[in-house]
Amino acid sequence: MPTATAKVNGVTVAETDSWETVEGNIYFPPSSVEKSYLKPSNTHTHCGWKGTASYYNIEANGKNLSDAAWYYPEPMEKAKHIENYVAFCGCTLLLAESFKLHYGRNTGRIEYWMYS
Repeated sequence: MPTATAKVNGVTVAETDSWETVEGNIYFPPSSVEKSYLKPSNTHTHCGWKGTASYYNIEANGKNLSDAAWYYPEPMEKAKHIENYVAFCGCTLLLAESFKLHYGRNTGRIEYWMYS
């Protein structure tokens, strides 16, 4: 599996070679996320099959992004594999790879960079 890195304003906030992809979003294991850049948000949303998501604001290198990361602390059964995994938007996501990956959607808020 290629290494995935999430960066905000040049700062690496998460990096792993073991991640999950759900609905075009890359979810980072909790142990791969630098929590010092994440501040809990009061925002919560609900997905019919994943459950209730909680959000983080990201503060890194002078840049503040509201609700730019989310996770499912108590996901529904079909989403148990991403419990507490963190996904990001509004930041740069790098994938080191030797083959081309395709995702179902790109919201336009995450930049996907592919390189070998």
